Amino acid sequence: MVHTQPGNDNFGVMTKLQMVGGGKMGQALLGGMIAANWAKPEELVVVDLDPGQRKHLTNLFPGVQVLDVAQPGVDAVLATKPHHVLAAAKALPKPARVASVAAGITTSRMESVLPEGTPVVRIMPNTPALVGAGASALAAGSMATDDDLAWALSFLSAVGKAVVVTEAQLDAVTGLSGSGPAYFFLMVEALIDAGVTAGLPRPIAKTLAEQTMTGAAAMLAETGDEPGVLRAAVTTPAGTTAAGLRVLEQSGIRAALIDAVGAASQRSFELGTTIEDDGA
Repeated sequence: MVHTQPGNDNFGVMTKLQMVGGGKMGQALLGGMIAANWAKPEELVVVDLDPGQRKHLTNLFPGVQVLDVAQPGVDAVLATKPHHVLAAAKALPKPARVASVAAGITTSRMESVLPEGTPVVRIMPNTPALVGAGASALAAGSMATDDDLAWALSFLSAVGKAVVVTEAQLDAVTGLSGSGPAYFFLMVEALIDAGVTAGLPRPIAKTLAEQTMTGAAAMLAETGDEPGVLRAAVTTPAGTTAAGLRVLEQSGIRAALIDAVGAASQRSFELGTTIEDDGA
């Protein structure tokens, strides 16, 4: 369902969704929606206060209307930084419903600055949404209906996989899948450096490391096997993989990843408790 009011159109085309905030996450979602044909470019609006960023977005998304102020009565996704999101929400002119990407900012805080009764869905996508491989979670606020959840689920599912969770679980989602791509990229960087250290030219190490991680992820997704099963299938007793895994376990890689997700989850919670209304 498209929520809009008469007169909200882009050259005669009704606006399906407006993205408030044209940073990395807003771009990932917009690009993913367009690539997945969830919406046509002319059905989308992106709102950003920075003139330079608006120029960049105009070049990046031909056909998408780029504005410095939000439209009234249109479904909105708030993709601003957490410390700006409450002010951005308050500035929305009579939004139909709102999805917020901001880590740590609860739906109840969002509802407190929006017009009474505005449905709010809190979402946590990640940047692989740009290539249709996002991992997202969403939770409903007190005013959100099943229809509102279905709306958010529709555009998140268009850019990858999405699951519904309780709001209390969203900080853990932020620590795991929200921040997870950065952990993955760091591991790929380390594997490339390891290949170079072992004697490979960097271009070859890069190709092998990237394809190894891509292939392993594809096996995990396509076979449906547990990661432990796939790991065991690669590991010959007393072989080379066993030797490498022993070093990783001795170095505490498992505990380090658990601690990283925990730290990011805690930081998400802290953002929600320390950020002021920023003028909202």
